[in-house]
Amino acid sequence: MTKAPLEIRNRDARRLWLHAQGLSATPTGTLDLPGLIRGLGFVQLDSIRVVSRAHHHILWSRNQNYREPMLDKLMRKDRGIFEHFTHDASVIPMEFYPNWRRQFRRLEAKVRGWDWHRGMLDETGRNDIVDRIREEGPLSTKAFDTKIKGPREMWRRPPHKLALDYMWYAGELSTSHRENFTKFYDLTDRVIPGHHREDEPPEQEQVDWLCRQALDRLAFGSEGDIQRFWDAADLAEVKDWAGQQTGLVPVRIEGADGKWVSALAPADIETRLKTAPAPTSRLRILNPFDPVIRDRARLQRLFGFDYRIEIFVPAAKRRWGYYVYPLLEGDRMVGRVEVKADRAAGTLSVERLWPEPGVAWTSARDARLEAELARFARLAGVDSVVRNKHLKLDLPSR
Repeated sequence: MTKAPLEIRNRDARRLWLHAQGLSATPTGTLDLPGLIRGLGFVQLDSIRVVSRAHHHILWSRNQNYREPMLDKLMRKDRGIFEHFTHDASVIPMEFYPNWRRQFRRLEAKVRGWDWHRGMLDETGRNDIVDRIREEGPLSTKAFDTKIKGPREMWRRPPHKLALDYMWYAGELSTSHRENFTKFYDLTDRVIPGHHREDEPPEQEQVDWLCRQALDRLAFGSEGDIQRFWDAADLAEVKDWAGQQTGLVPVRIEGADGKWVSALAPADIETRLKTAPAPTSRLRILNPFDPVIRDRARLQRLFGFDYRIEIFVPAAKRRWGYYVYPLLEGDRMVGRVEVKADRAAGTLSVERLWPEPGVAWTSARDARLEAELARFARLAGVDSVVRNKHLKLDLPSR
């Protein structure tokens, strides 16, 4: 007789997910930065700096002893992480490199098919770039001066930039470091330790590793969730992998709306259910690119939280604002806040605040936000928090 799927109630699902993503514990204590990144699997990079760039904010949310220079040291000096493309540019633990080799081949093939990359330098031009980097050391795109030919559409890039990107996607070049978010490219054999470059598991072992590691960090998920985690395997590959596994546990997950969906879970899911702690009651300001926020469908399903980032939405059409931060309290998304840092003035300004429907914005809850804003200001390196004069301290429920 086939065993019925294990049913996981919504609050338990949220508890499992937040614990798997490092957001259950109070974000204090000794910081193990390599371990923190290893636990997440990767950390997405983003150039926008409203308060602190996404990668710094994501790490700080899990341990508030983190400060911005630490990530550069881990990459540039310690070589504890490398940079490549998951669903976006990300930093990844260096020990994962052998199981990332297939991603270089996948992305090289994709880039060759992109129309907008056909203007890159030919093999001779690319070899010239490699020769310069070999002789001069890590270089950024600013070291080259090829020009765009033809119409200057917004999406077009100079031939050298396309060539650098192509060789980076293909693993021929690697990110040495970044300066003010500008990427410096170096020869891969000067960035990646030799024992990692020489180790390449068979293709199917890499797919198995990617799927298992994704599901471990999800705690539960559909085949689509597993595929989207790294975006380093195709959905057909994930489905084939899932169909061959005997240790996976079929589960049914209750959503915030009371509806149930089928998913898969690791073999130890029942132990996780018993041991995963309840999330801290501390109110947390999360980044729009945080792993818990990034998959909007999963966020909506588990928390009933409808969120989108509106940086590419014309100002007149924005529902919330340019860069609005979700607020997590315990296992609930209780609101969102628009905050900006002015480093020259030394201030963190709170522009607007929206509680979620049904959330009473009490003085106690506002005090928890105030405490988190003060901590957030320290990450940004500013001294004071200033509230917009039109922002009420006690906002009513919507």
